[in-house]
Amino acid sequence: MKKKIAIFASGSGSDMQSVVDGTLSGAINGKVVALVTNKSGIFAIQRAEKHGIEYKTFTLGDYQNEIERDKAIIEYLKPLGVDLIVLAGYLAIVTPVLVDEYQGRIINIHPSLIPKHSGKGMYGLRVHKSVLESGDNVSGCTVHFVDYGADTGEIIAQEQVEVKSGDTPESLQARVLEVEHRLLPSVVAKLCQDGK
Repeated sequence: MKKKIAIFASGSGSDMQSVVDGTLSGAINGKVVALVTNKSGIFAIQRAEKHGIEYKTFTLGDYQNEIERDKAIIEYLKPLGVDLIVLAGYLAIVTPVLVDEYQGRIINIHPSLIPKHSGKGMYGLRVHKSVLESGDNVSGCTVHFVDYGADTGEIIAQEQVEVKSGDTPESLQARVLEVEHRLLPSVVAKLCQDGK
């Protein structure tokens, strides 16, 4: 049985694309059945449309608070029978109500070697800026399970990326992203193996 995957994204969806490509090539024993976004007009939606993946946008302003938004997301996902949620550049903190519903079945990719340069407010270029300002000579990315904290869940896999002299946050981000596109689908593939 192919596992049913929902991807949560807030931007271009390049990490999402790496998972979709893995399902299409057969490397991942799964199918992406939905894209959940918190922003309209993002490129991830165009990717979903191209691959015939249904999607829905849950803008926080449409709900009383984050918990009500996440309850609406659960109601949307339930009929789809989702086995695994992949946060792929999703710039919203998921609430305990969603974590409880999908306990041990939500993963996130973070563009640093957790626990360094992670936690609340650490996303996008901010992470790479923090790495460069700290003088670290290695960075990387981490795939981890999602729990009640920000980037505090159990680490599944990490891969290092060398920090080069003359790096800018943008150049470091580009190299880390290349590794993300390899690491994320490999973790999803493992989690989608039968019996897991």
